[in-house]
Amino acid sequence: MARVQALFIAAEKRGPVSRHEALKVEAGRGIVGDRRYRRDTPPAEQITLIESEQVAAFNREFGLAVDAGALRRNVITEGVDLNALEGRTFQVGGILMRGIELCEPCSVVGHLLAGPDLSPARVVRGLTGRGGLRAEVLGSGVLREGDRIRTHLEDRSA
Repeated sequence: MARVQALFIAAEKRGPVSRHEALKVEAGRGIVGDRRYRRDTPPAEQITLIESEQVAAFNREFGLAVDAGALRRNVITEGVDLNALEGRTFQVGGILMRGIELCEPCSVVGHLLAGPDLSPARVVRGLTGRGGLRAEVLGSGVLREGDRIRTHLEDRSA
């Protein structure tokens, strides 16, 4: 069963991320308390998701133990192919969302995860295609760790 493994926000740009058991989300705005939350937040900036399996694969490939929260995504998922949800409507807990675009890694994440044997550019290349999904929040409510993710909904974005 696909589910939410963890929830994170950062209150300010490039600020620290904090984990939460539950987060309030608002349609068209995103996550209350997150750095990107505001009136008329662009759809691609409302919420981000990443697969825990992709974080684990990155760690195995580079011999690291990066915590999923370090990748600065809001929702850590388990058991779902997020790349397949680009352009599709899906549900996390009771909240409808629409996948907007893949959330490819940026230089900020590259620099955060770089180390003596791993350049920022290599981090970015290692996460390309598996950096998660940017999504639009279509409903308001509360997301919780453990929430079920339903992906087989009629696509309402057309």
